[in-house]
Amino acid sequence: MTGLLALIALASLQAGPRLPLPCVFWSRAVDETLAVVKDAQIASLCVPPELVAGWRAAGVDAVPLSAADLAARTALPAPGIEHRPDLVSATRSPWLAANGWRFLRHPEGQYRYNAGPGAAALAAAEAFAYGGNAVLSLDSPDLAEVGRMLSFLGELPATDGHAPLADFGLVDDGSDEMGEVTNLLVRRNLLFELLKNPSSRYRINVVPGAKGYSPADLADPSEFALRIRHQLTDAARTLRIFGTEVVICRATSNPNGVRLHLLNYGGREIQGLRVRIRGKYREGDAQVFGSGHSRLDAFVVTGGASEFSIPRMTTYAVIDLTRVR
Repeated sequence: MTGLLALIALASLQAGPRLPLPCVFWSRAVDETLAVVKDAQIASLCVPPELVAGWRAAGVDAVPLSAADLAARTALPAPGIEHRPDLVSATRSPWLAANGWRFLRHPEGQYRYNAGPGAAALAAAEAFAYGGNAVLSLDSPDLAEVGRMLSFLGELPATDGHAPLADFGLVDDGSDEMGEVTNLLVRRNLLFELLKNPSSRYRINVVPGAKGYSPADLADPSEFALRIRHQLTDAARTLRIFGTEVVICRATSNPNGVRLHLLNYGGREIQGLRVRIRGKYREGDAQVFGSGHSRLDAFVVTGGASEFSIPRMTTYAVIDLTRVR
């Protein structure tokens, strides 16, 4: 399977479509780091063109990526909790450095992470969850964890015909302020579709400049996002996460069911995470990075929604639920 993934990655880098898995960029010589790469069970690397032959001779699928091509990709901050001294207070929510909104806003983009210590595995999961074409630059100590994450991602069951779930349409005017609004909406697990024009698919279409949403309102993106939430109402939301402010969910569906990608930006294990999703689903299980399959606790279907808890979650978990007909 790893060889096939590498071939897909190579075709993606050369032809331009998004990668199915993020690629690790590795600029170090084969004789110096082969043992480290093998120990991490990394079967495919993006490497400078002059190193391709050496890595392939060593049994590693090597995808050529020059330093110039790497630099041309859009740089992403390492995901996690961002410490901002200007925002410190006893009651303020943690500020998450999360890039889902960037992938949603520019799905055709090519990205690179310069993942700091401990952030590379989460970066790989984040890019995968949003279908982002991303390359990871990382330090040797994180290579083993990234290798485990890539193996986990590669073993997830395929999803056929899935599309993102959305509760409302959001017309993007291309401004920096609207970019921050989309960031805040994603962080608050409010599901939307970015549009060029309003759509009849949605009861609510948020259009900057239209009634109730003047361009001046974008000067305060947090208040703008809160106004959208109040207009939608919590009762009408497809998805809600309880008990934490550091988990972001990427939700997709097809007529048969849903897939939930849960990303933990807090850096610590979470216990008893509670999820509510509108609709009636059969009880399933979670696939949790580092733990494998995990049962869902306290699964109930009530009030037209399904609720459950995940006993333990570290960096990333995936939940597949089958719709009840």
